[in-house]
Amino acid sequence: MFCLKSFTAYNGAVIMPYTDKQICIPPELPELLKQFTKAAIRTQPPDLLQWASDYFSAVSRGDIPPVRERSERVPLSNWAELTPELLKVLHQRVSGRLIIHVDELAHMWKVLNLPTDLFESVMNVGHFSEEIEWLKFLALACSSLGVTIAKTLKIICEVLSSDYDSGPPRIPFSTFQFLYTYIAEIDGEISASHVSRMLNYIEQEVIGPDGLIKVNDFTQNPRVRLE
Repeated sequence: MFCLKSFTAYNGAVIMPYTDKQICIPPELPELLKQFTKAAIRTQPPDLLQWASDYFSAVSRGDIPPVRERSERVPLSNWAELTPELLKVLHQRVSGRLIIHVDELAHMWKVLNLPTDLFESVMNVGHFSEEIEWLKFLALACSSLGVTIAKTLKIICEVLSSDYDSGPPRIPFSTFQFLYTYIAEIDGEISASHVSRMLNYIEQEVIGPDGLIKVNDFTQNPRVRLE
């Protein structure tokens, strides 16, 4: 631990205090401040004081602090553009919970500097209230990026998948089944019988013993038509 004796200056001369009390600098402080400064520069928060409070609160709890990843583009405008990468960051901060309170999710959304009108639009389309089913919210957020249902589900797989260098993104078929059914219901133009036929075919003819579905299974198989 580094320790500095207190002193005062008068007309250029250093005057030692009347006590021998020392100021002790915790050894972890320099690195902590260094990481905080780098995170603030990388994130460019619109409200630095609020962000700093969120940052140190997360660190004290052992949670992931609200820091932009190096691969994330810092927006030149007031709002960041929603991307699959930002949705993946958001998903990581939800930390595997199925239900999240609207205030907490709205705060996470704000920390990432995402458009408030898009958040409100997703809330309205999903008819969400205080308690939000995270996967449903994520599905609708992904649909704002995907032109088709297949594209939307591809983005969802990329966000949810924990596979990075081992091939195409993949998720449990049960999760895919839930999300495809939900998106089709929201879309309103795909019959329940068509959804059922596609899911039955995928489960019986495509899914392997691991119970996982890969992006290629529904984007490159000519017999799988999700629309």
